[in-house]
Amino acid sequence: MEVDGFVAPRYEALRPFKPEKTDEFPVYPNLVETLVATKEHPDKTIRHAMAVCSTYAYGDVSTVATIMARMGLEQNHCLMIHEYVDAMFITSTSFLVQSSDGRAAILCYRGTPVTSLITWLTNLNIEPTHIDVKSPTGSRECYVHGGFYRNVRSTRYEILNALKRAIAGRSVALKDDDQDGKLNKLEALYITGHSLGGASAALLALLLVTEPAYERDILKRLKAVYTFGAPMLASRELASDCNEHQFLHERVIRYVYDSDVVPQVPPRESGRFAHFGRGYQYKPKGKGDKWVPNDEPKKQLRNLLEIPTSVLSLVTPDITLTRRLHFHSSIRDHLPQYYIQALTPDDVRSEFGD
Repeated sequence: MEVDGFVAPRYEALRPFKPEKTDEFPVYPNLVETLVATKEHPDKTIRHAMAVCSTYAYGDVSTVATIMARMGLEQNHCLMIHEYVDAMFITSTSFLVQSSDGRAAILCYRGTPVTSLITWLTNLNIEPTHIDVKSPTGSRECYVHGGFYRNVRSTRYEILNALKRAIAGRSVALKDDDQDGKLNKLEALYITGHSLGGASAALLALLLVTEPAYERDILKRLKAVYTFGAPMLASRELASDCNEHQFLHERVIRYVYDSDVVPQVPPRESGRFAHFGRGYQYKPKGKGDKWVPNDEPKKQLRNLLEIPTSVLSLVTPDITLTRRLHFHSSIRDHLPQYYIQALTPDDVRSEFGD
């Protein structure tokens, strides 16, 4: 959308995307019906699809459309919305993937590329601004991390407008009124993301619940929020109140792979933060489904001084091997491909068809 030469925000769209049909795809032939009809969450099919979408959100709009078509959203309509303001630590990118019939949609926020993870973690420490938000109980004012808040708010209007088009039975990828045929009205919306994208997904759900300016029609269609390796975003008081709210406690679902370090940030120097929603942690040595419920409060890192020290330990030979391996495991466990591997059911093909 150009206004006086400025792009505010930038967006790209594919409508609709038609992949070549093969024996391997789609992975889930009934994915649309599963997204619409599922009432109990978490769901193994849906969590797998959300993990795949969150991982490929690090790519471009054609990549996301292609991969989600392989997963089961064939001939999807895909919209990419992104905004970058370095001075404000805003790096917000999201994808809205709409099924070909219009009944289901996935809003996926991009996370932080692993190559810039340390820079991003440092930004959390030097920019500890808090933004006051309403508690879902309405009983008190609480706060969220300012960086996460600005990332979500920077693109919210474009996202909400696209969702309104979906609710009206129109393509999210077209902004004009002259569309070839009407789609079904949106019935099921899911929000997801890995890393920073997970925090953005949970925060948008919170804002949908607490802010009257956000459309109630959108909230009515929101089925669940699935996050992977997400950091904390809410003050402890706010997280406690969110866990008293039925939707925010039951339908915001957090996955943490083994010893992923990111769910332990922001550090305490940035404020006292906590998670809300239902937590699951991957236990590599477990039996059966290795994702086990874990709602125990995550311990915040005290500060980020440990991180540069540990990074140095990866390249400095005179640091003890034990310390080096411990931190390496924590960073490695944040990689999105580990989440996909752990969430892909044994009897289901991957997004590559194998």
